[in-house]
Amino acid sequence: MRSELGISLAYGLLASLGQSIVTGEFEKTGFPTEAELCTKFGASRTVMREAVKMLSAKGLISSRQRQGTRVEPVENWNLLDPDVLRWLMERPYSNKIFLEFTQMRLAIEPTAAFLAAELQDRLAIAGIREGYEAMVLHGGATAGGGDKDLALQADIDFHVAILKASGNPFFWRLKPLITNALNLSIQLTNKIAGHMADLASHEAILVAIEKGDAAAAKNASEAILLESLTFIETAKAV
Repeated sequence: MRSELGISLAYGLLASLGQSIVTGEFEKTGFPTEAELCTKFGASRTVMREAVKMLSAKGLISSRQRQGTRVEPVENWNLLDPDVLRWLMERPYSNKIFLEFTQMRLAIEPTAAFLAAELQDRLAIAGIREGYEAMVLHGGATAGGGDKDLALQADIDFHVAILKASGNPFFWRLKPLITNALNLSIQLTNKIAGHMADLASHEAILVAIEKGDAAAAKNASEAILLESLTFIETAKAV
């Protein structure tokens, strides 16, 4: 049975190596050998193999006989994995990743808003309102006012609550992905816009869902995301 210490060390190595892979540290040098890694980190082969096994499960690396271990291209990474998403956020600024995250949101969130308005799960819809009211409390669009970190978290909670209110369990399973996408894209668009989230546009989604107006809820959600795409494209052009 593996010791708790060994597991803890393996997870520590996983975090260090995973972050290094995703941020491109091994692009020119290639992935180190097991012996090199053990020497660098002062870890046993058993612990290192466990960490490498977890990296492989996330699609970040692969091992082939006589070819050694290599870093896989981005398209093979498990982008739905919370660790991989977190490490992606630590990469150097790239409009491309912000654009891709927002495109993914555009494909999901308006439909979730539409379904939430149709389903009318009152408890779940109350969660959306709670997120909105927290946005108002912590600053919203008020320049220089409120707590930016709490306002950002409230914004994320608002959008995630819509996924839950949709009643679609597949959407709800996307919570880690959407949360990370929101964390990325909202921070960028707020920076470009010069203020926190536009309260009126979020209220429009909330009110449409509460009224059961599915078409209006979908349109209001799309409007926010299309505006975000415009902001990102503007930043790309600068």
